[in-house]
Amino acid sequence: MIKLPPNYSEPLPAAFYPASAPLPFSRADFGPDFQWGASAAAYQTEGAWQHQGKGPSIWDDFTRRKGTIRRSEHARVAADFYNRYETDLDLAAAMGLTDFRFSAAWSRVLPEGSGAVNRRGLDFYDRLVDACLERDLRPMLTLYHWDLPSALQAKGGWTNRNIVGWFSDYAQLMARRLGDRVPHWAVLNEPMVFVGAGHLLGIHAPGRRHLGAFLAAAHHATLAQAEGGRALRALLPGSAEIGTTFSCSYLTPHRPGNRQDEAATRRADAVLNLFFMEPTLGLGYPTAQLPALGWLLERYQKPGDDQRMAFDFDFWGIQNYTREVVKFSPWLPLQWAALVPARQRNVPYTDMGWEVYPESVYQMLKQYSAYPKAPKLLITESGSAFPDVVTDGRVPDVARRAYLQAAIGQVLRAKREGVDVGGYFAWSLTDNFEWAEGYGPRFGLIHVDYETQERIMKDSGRWYKKFLGGAVMSAERAGKVGMNLG
Repeated sequence: MIKLPPNYSEPLPAAFYPASAPLPFSRADFGPDFQWGASAAAYQTEGAWQHQGKGPSIWDDFTRRKGTIRRSEHARVAADFYNRYETDLDLAAAMGLTDFRFSAAWSRVLPEGSGAVNRRGLDFYDRLVDACLERDLRPMLTLYHWDLPSALQAKGGWTNRNIVGWFSDYAQLMARRLGDRVPHWAVLNEPMVFVGAGHLLGIHAPGRRHLGAFLAAAHHATLAQAEGGRALRALLPGSAEIGTTFSCSYLTPHRPGNRQDEAATRRADAVLNLFFMEPTLGLGYPTAQLPALGWLLERYQKPGDDQRMAFDFDFWGIQNYTREVVKFSPWLPLQWAALVPARQRNVPYTDMGWEVYPESVYQMLKQYSAYPKAPKLLITESGSAFPDVVTDGRVPDVARRAYLQAAIGQVLRAKREGVDVGGYFAWSLTDNFEWAEGYGPRFGLIHVDYETQERIMKDSGRWYKKFLGGAVMSAERAGKVGMNLG
């Protein structure tokens, strides 16, 4: 039986494999064109927050506010990826990855969000893309991973309809500079998270708690998602793939068969899983499951918006970490639904408080692929945060390795059932700044000592390397890139 942290209770999820037994699948089962990657985000890893003309972002501002981030931490240095990207790409290549997903910091290339271009910022992403290609890593560029330029927030940010044009201009700038070398593009990262946590719950930047702000931001993000796709397609070569990513959770009712909990689950599904996806297909917002959305969003919509929200993406990035259990709640109007925390359900959970439920990956692939016009699916984020202990130069992260194995197995399960799934990207390549949670939770396949910036490939990363048939790195090369081989 796999040994897991003390918060785990028996029985373990059925999707886990006995540690002593060989896995019932191999890389070859996925086919030669399957994309194997890891993901990262600019704000969480780059640091260099004021370097070479970069402008401030809403997360630079948010982390300076008292009480917003655990232990008052910030990402001014983070994993220092801006200065150490070659080291991290060497490790990604040695691991056997075929693809690397990263995001650009909007305010690094456009300090004011629009207008004057910071050439030094663009040059950084130029070098980063070239460095990926030199290592046979296909770059996937995410245009927006939550770090809106502060100058645009001062104008209303996502609540200002003009952001659709600002974002489209930014997308065109990136496409013109990098489009000849970047084969895969993701427009937005998890729009429901940055509009919901940032404009309704107030726990992420810009820290607003206002239903109207949430609705305006959500509608404008839906428009920007499609307009950004159109801006890219107008400029990129026909071989480039354009997608966007959705956060999602497999939802089950707290009391199966209970009419109130079943209805609450459908309403939660509309918000958490369908809100930004169905409009891309020309279906509009999911008002059948949650009728209140119709009249709530009415004041923000203009004639023709239903058509503008649709875009024929080449792929959807599915970003799944867990399932959620939903119950009816009379205290939450409009949605009338609440999530039951994993800690209250006597189930295994991670440092984020999320249930360990790898089958959720399979369930969400099945749910999204059921749409008649669904494009190819990629798992663009999947991972788990557990405590790490460095022991004799090694990080024996048994739980994270077990989760990685189980999640990949669930992808193959879906693929064997006919789901068009073309890739798996682990979150994340390295440990990083985990937003409001600071540096506490660690998701990385590579451990980062934030004081020394030393890198250690964790046992989960070593397993991924073995599974993918990664290259052997010499001790001399490992010393040059600052990696501890253990």
